[in-house]
Amino acid sequence: MKIAVVGAGAMGSLFGALLTEAGLDVWLLDIWEPHISTMKQKGLSVQREAQTRVVKVNATTDPSQIGMVDLVIVFVKSYHTASAAKTARELAGPRGVVLTLQNGMGNTDIIAQAIEPRRIIAGTTSHGATLIGPGSILHAGIGPTTIGMWADSDQTQANKIAAIFNKAGIKTEVVEDVRSVLWTKLLINIGINAITALTGIKNGQILDLNVTKELCRRAVEEGMAVAEAQGIKVRDDMVEQVFRVAGATASNRSSMGQDVDRKRQTEIQAINGFVVREGEKLGINTPINHTLTALIETLQAHY
Repeated sequence: MKIAVVGAGAMGSLFGALLTEAGLDVWLLDIWEPHISTMKQKGLSVQREAQTRVVKVNATTDPSQIGMVDLVIVFVKSYHTASAAKTARELAGPRGVVLTLQNGMGNTDIIAQAIEPRRIIAGTTSHGATLIGPGSILHAGIGPTTIGMWADSDQTQANKIAAIFNKAGIKTEVVEDVRSVLWTKLLINIGINAITALTGIKNGQILDLNVTKELCRRAVEEGMAVAEAQGIKVRDDMVEQVFRVAGATASNRSSMGQDVDRKRQTEIQAINGFVVREGEKLGINTPINHTLTALIETLQAHY
């Protein structure tokens, strides 16, 4: 199977490395020239638990060098999804499938404007990675990956991808109701990302003070109300699950926190902002998420 990873940041590079090590024909595509040129010359350096290995990967800034592929994995930031979808359409051709493992919501709908929905697989991953510098990433954590067809009850394509991922050491499960899985990941991000980004704290510090836990709780409960109004089944103990994730990733700085630290655009509109917009459509008030979104937007506008 030939695979293209569109968006070779920390997570895209990690998946590209793992799939390459499994013997697959993989290409990493990104617009960051120093990162691509370093990987082409020296390989991709992957740090994991005080050990570093170098993986020789195919990397390019030019999609025409790749040709058509069987699978396109989209790992760009949510605000680049529209342009990535056009590239994915070219790479996938008439028969290839597209998998999105991006943060936030709305990415799949954007991709579906360029690719037939029946050829789209959506999902989430609990692997964690940090981009250290050009050609270098830290594999910070290992966790399950969950995928499912976006608009097709036949999970054959998803099962095929899951088998390939599992063989590459990426533990992957296929589910029928992938929308519920995406909402679960969204609610976790809603409860952690903006709060840590605004305050400069790490994930676990959300649990230090009752006032912070209450802020997290209210943000998540607003999201749950919107999900349930859309007919999405979410777990009853979702708030406690967010607290558990914060504790399990206590020493981590959220991806949005890292974006703010580096004065980069965040994915706030695909996370808390998504809940605000969907709530407005349904007549559901989301004041906590509205405030968190407004504060992040203000912060990043004044870097």
